[in-house]
Amino acid sequence: RNRGLSSGDTKRGKTQSLLSRSSQSKYLLIMFSPCLLNAAVTWLPSIYLWVISPIYFLYLRYNNKGYIRMSCLFKIKMVLGFTLILLCFSNIIFTLWKIKGGTPQDPEFLIRPTIWLITMILVVFLIHSERQKGIQSSGVLFIYWLLCSFSMVAQVSITGFPEDTFHHLITYFCSALIGAQLVLSFLADQPPFFSKVLHDSNPCPESGASLPSKATFWWFSRLVWQGYRKPLELDDLWSLGKENSSEEIISQLEREWKKLFELTFPSETDAFLQRHQNFRLLLLKAIWKVFNITFLLGTLSLIICDIFRFAIPKILSFFLEFISDPEAPAWKGYFYAVLLFLSACLQTLFEQRHMYVFMVLELRLRTAVMGLVYRKVLVLSSAMRKTAAVGEVINLVSVDVQRLMDAVLYLNGLWLPVVWMTVCFTFLWQLLGPSALTAIAVYLILLSLNFIITKKRSHFQEEQMLHKDHRARLTDSVLRNMKIIKLHGWEEVFMEKILSIRRGELQALKNSGFLFTVSLVSFHLSTFLVALVMFAVHALTDEKHVLDAEKAFVALTIINILNRAQAFLPFSINTIFQIPKAERRLCVTGEECISVQDGTFAWSRESSPCLQRINLAVPRGSLFAVIGSVGSGKSSLLSALLGELSKLEGYVNIKGSVAYVPQEAWIQNASVKENVCFGQRLDIPWLDRVLEACALRPDLASFPAGIHTEIGEQGINLSGGQKQRLSLARAVYKKASVYLLDDPLAALDVHVGQHIFDHVIGPGGLLQGMTRILVTHAVHILPQVDHIIVMANGAVAESGSYQELLQRNGTFADFLSHFRKDSHEKGSTTLQSQAEGTRMAGQLTEGDRVQYGRVNATLYLAYLRAAGTTICLSVVFIFLCQQVVSFSRGYWLSLWADDPIVNGTQQHTGLRVGVFGLLGCFQAIGRFGSIAVVLLGGVRASQRLFQGLLYDVARSPMTFFEQTPIGNLLNRFCKETDAMDAVIPDKFKSFLGFLFGLLEVILVIVVTTPLAAVVVLPLMALYIGMQSLYVASSCQLRRLESVSRSPIYSHISETFQGSAVIRAFQSQDQFIVQNDSRIDEHQKASFPRLVADRWLATNMELLGNILIFTAAFFAVFSKPHLSPGIVGFSISMALQVTEILHWAVRSWTDLENNIVSVERMRDYTKTPKEAPWTLPHNGIGHTWPAMGQIEFRGYSLRYRPELALALRNLTLKIHPWEKVGIVGRTGAGKSSLTISLLRLIEAAEGGIWIDGVNISQVGLHTLRSKITIIPQDPILFPGSVRMNLDLLDEHSDDEIWGALEMVQLKSFILGLPGQLQYECSDQGHNLSVGQKQLLCLARALLRKTKILFLDEATAAVDPQNDLQIQAILRDQFADCTVLTIAHRLQTVMDCSRILVMDNGVVAEFGTPPQLLAQRGLFHRLAEESGLI
Repeated sequence: RNRGLSSGDTKRGKTQSLLSRSSQSKYLLIMFSPCLLNAAVTWLPSIYLWVISPIYFLYLRYNNKGYIRMSCLFKIKMVLGFTLILLCFSNIIFTLWKIKGGTPQDPEFLIRPTIWLITMILVVFLIHSERQKGIQSSGVLFIYWLLCSFSMVAQVSITGFPEDTFHHLITYFCSALIGAQLVLSFLADQPPFFSKVLHDSNPCPESGASLPSKATFWWFSRLVWQGYRKPLELDDLWSLGKENSSEEIISQLEREWKKLFELTFPSETDAFLQRHQNFRLLLLKAIWKVFNITFLLGTLSLIICDIFRFAIPKILSFFLEFISDPEAPAWKGYFYAVLLFLSACLQTLFEQRHMYVFMVLELRLRTAVMGLVYRKVLVLSSAMRKTAAVGEVINLVSVDVQRLMDAVLYLNGLWLPVVWMTVCFTFLWQLLGPSALTAIAVYLILLSLNFIITKKRSHFQEEQMLHKDHRARLTDSVLRNMKIIKLHGWEEVFMEKILSIRRGELQALKNSGFLFTVSLVSFHLSTFLVALVMFAVHALTDEKHVLDAEKAFVALTIINILNRAQAFLPFSINTIFQIPKAERRLCVTGEECISVQDGTFAWSRESSPCLQRINLAVPRGSLFAVIGSVGSGKSSLLSALLGELSKLEGYVNIKGSVAYVPQEAWIQNASVKENVCFGQRLDIPWLDRVLEACALRPDLASFPAGIHTEIGEQGINLSGGQKQRLSLARAVYKKASVYLLDDPLAALDVHVGQHIFDHVIGPGGLLQGMTRILVTHAVHILPQVDHIIVMANGAVAESGSYQELLQRNGTFADFLSHFRKDSHEKGSTTLQSQAEGTRMAGQLTEGDRVQYGRVNATLYLAYLRAAGTTICLSVVFIFLCQQVVSFSRGYWLSLWADDPIVNGTQQHTGLRVGVFGLLGCFQAIGRFGSIAVVLLGGVRASQRLFQGLLYDVARSPMTFFEQTPIGNLLNRFCKETDAMDAVIPDKFKSFLGFLFGLLEVILVIVVTTPLAAVVVLPLMALYIGMQSLYVASSCQLRRLESVSRSPIYSHISETFQGSAVIRAFQSQDQFIVQNDSRIDEHQKASFPRLVADRWLATNMELLGNILIFTAAFFAVFSKPHLSPGIVGFSISMALQVTEILHWAVRSWTDLENNIVSVERMRDYTKTPKEAPWTLPHNGIGHTWPAMGQIEFRGYSLRYRPELALALRNLTLKIHPWEKVGIVGRTGAGKSSLTISLLRLIEAAEGGIWIDGVNISQVGLHTLRSKITIIPQDPILFPGSVRMNLDLLDEHSDDEIWGALEMVQLKSFILGLPGQLQYECSDQGHNLSVGQKQLLCLARALLRKTKILFLDEATAAVDPQNDLQIQAILRDQFADCTVLTIAHRLQTVMDCSRILVMDNGVVAEFGTPPQLLAQRGLFHRLAEESGLI
């Protein structure tokens, strides 16, 4: 009897629960009454069309795309439309005929066909108007036909077909025609007659797709299938639409930016990293003005999506109520199942539309900001170029731009989660009453914790970015100057410096990642904590409060939404916090072009003046020479004229176009012709004259492809003289009015220099009649110039003609007196960057390689091995454990919900609460452990792979750097490394989490409703098939995107280095067009990739919604055998399956897309490498070489297998301590001797012996550490003066000061802030070329080895300093073997012997008197130099 009472109480409790909601059920029944449905059938489609038509006609009026010719599709639509009109008219006539015949008719039979008739006439008119306005597929009419179809189905389902034959047939035919129209709406018409699409070889199919195709992204399917059948190539991708092109987007943002900038900062002129608060928000304001409509449309889609998101818990509540009521009719259950399915589908479609709109916005925004950054790089002031480096700019466009994009993408995360939380708390209050308030307290605590974490994490992220910038700057400098590093054997030193910075970067990443792990766990824990607190308070505060299935699992569904909101908010805040940092780094402004009267100039407004009281009046057509000692301000004067310096006082003006030849030649990675023409119209006769005058004809004759031969980056495959002449030819070809020439003769041989002066610069040259300002140390040409300016200490010391200055007997006369003897002897050849002209090939550099096919499994194994086997096994085990605990927690809650109600209460509530809480804690611990271990493994893998990439690149020979564009390498060291650091570990963590979550969901559904397996298994097959289709295309698109990114980096890097030349030539527009073209090529690959993501997500989620329907349908079917708790557990898990399935596949495909970064970082593992740096057993002591004897035995050198020998059968012997001068014309092979001696390229035949040891048997670093070379191009690295002088930290400060004193730099360094700790900028741009050359000499004095190789070591210093330096070298290296490539022929006249090279062979070798007596090649060179 007690058992019976208990059962009765249970039934009574359930009955009361059902009665409490009876009002809701009655309301639903009223909603779906036949009368109301008939009204909906009659009015809803028509009301929709009549309301939307005026707006749509207005849209068509202002969006005319051109008319479409009558197609079969249009004709069929019109025929069907007129047929429907005829049927409606017939229905009206028949009804009137019946009434006239005396048969009473219901008004419905007259009103409804009349409404339909009028609406069908409007439809036909719309179809015609759309054709005239070029609409290929009508979304408005698709929705109308869809509503009509639903209405007809509802009418037939409720009332059935009319009984009388006529109305039966009319209804039947109308239904069929409406169905046909709906099917036709899925199709798209041909493009408009005058559409640009007709002229496009491969237009994007989106514009012509139908609404269903656009909603589900099926217009992308053709490309997916094409990518599955064969690897995609760039030519397979669609053309970029105008709305996504750089030309359209960048101009809009630049226009708004300038407008806002002028309004906010009318007086700002120079700020690369502005710190004003208003300035930081400037970029966001400009972005908002350009992209606000797109942003608002995406936001609207998200709001509609959220309406359906919150409808699902309500529908689930009704469904569980149905499951709990044993007497409820089955149709209600199936109806709720369909409703769940439709709501989930609509949520999916609107959410993916929102994501698509925002992804396209991100793409456009990336285009705009990257273009804006490039334009600002073009106008970057000299002062800011000294404080920035190429690597930092690459970081801006690779990392900071992406962060800004993410911030815009998640901008809605600031307010939308608040709305979600409000709605969720309202629902929870309805379910659980006041106990829902406890959720607010829990979330407030968690939010406070996460705000603290976010703030602390932002500190670590900023620290990481500082390390990243420092690493990027140093890496860029190392890659650009790899020749110098290899010549000195410094690879390991710089590798350690980079890795040291990298360790600091990864430590900051670990600290940030640890905090992020705590934050993530708190998000995951919040679902459990809120559920635990609410259920515990609800159940324990009042015994009458029972926790049934509806309360438990509807509350869990709401909490999941709430948890997403709570996770979304801090993540969005954290992302938004990146905006000021990214924007501050992206905000770049330029300075106005300025220039000369009473001028005072400085490198920046904050620094002291470098030029003072400059007065300069240059008559049109005159030739001015600027002379002075090192650091006197000669190059600064030209920079001032170019507007590269900040004008503090005075007035500057230059009339006419300007051409500029910098002291350090800037060469593009392009053909000879493209370098000379520099974007101007090709004038072949003038080009021939320029090449002849610049003495480039002999060089071109030796190039395999002649004028079409490709030049490597920075002219790496040209000699210094060739680079300088090419730079000069570029200026001459322009036919400018004003020529600013910064010591172009310094890098040229004597005869070539004289030829250049006579045929180009001098009074009888091509530039006669042009205004020329020539900075020079060549005093022998001064009598031929019109005017001479003598610079000293940043001011004009003297000015006048040659004769006037001599008569004054002042500074100029003193300058000449120090170098009277060798005033005619200027000539040089430079150390070639591993190249004489003879070895060049037409095509030199290689583009970034594109891999094809699916990602190889070995890449995953390589990554996992880098992470460590122990970590990998630990991750899988911990994920498995925490998912088992998660399943146990859900199952325990279902048992709790199914506990019988006895006397209005549930038994064992305390036990249920305790175990539920304990399981949640175990899950939280497991979650933290799994994420933390993945993070540690990711950091370890990233470090090892980065180290491997660095080692592979450093061990590559110099030919590798010739053939590999710098952008390819920077792409790997910046963007791909960033993916390794942040993206891949996150995707691994996400994939494993969702994979185990998916297994849990499938297990729950199949165990609860075994029949669901019939649908689940085919769905899994569809998922796998779709994933295979997607991955094949997506991976290739990711590769194409990565490959197309490298040219952008190369171009930005090249522009940064040559911005002064570009501005001087006024070629900014040309370079902007080139950059925009590269960005468009990149976005051409990016756009299909983002569409691929949306295609996958939409279709995956739609398939997942079928699983929700399956679980609900079979729950209704198996209702008698299932408890409400189990059903609630099953459905609540099924509701998560859409998101879990989507993100599981998405994480996997994202992982596969990004694992390409591992592939690209390992690209160079199999490239040819240099000989070993050190050999353990070579029998060489530390004192080798003790004498410095060098012997060539039948030595031959070939630069590449397909090229001729550069050195042929050299046999000669250089005695210990001997001083040998090396002379010869350009291309004779002088610099090849340097390359041979230091083994930058291995011998083709024969060998070289130093002190009797074959150098091929010596480790490269051992060899190179024993030879000191002073190249012509002075290279300094980012870092202190001390670091640049003593890289290995082997010398004391006293020794360093001594070396500086010897090279006349001690007083200069003492005057610098920080002295020896003064920071040199990248490439040493904050020092003059002469000062850098002297620092390199000081470095050699400190190094002091038994063999010294001087290659144009004093090319950039004045004659007076040259004499002093030569005396120092003779004194300090008296007991060393010194090889000197002649700079001034007078220099080598003091040598013991002179080696004369000609065409790669030894032409003459002997003492100077002997060679002069032979009257051979050396005699001719001496005659040309004026020595005899």
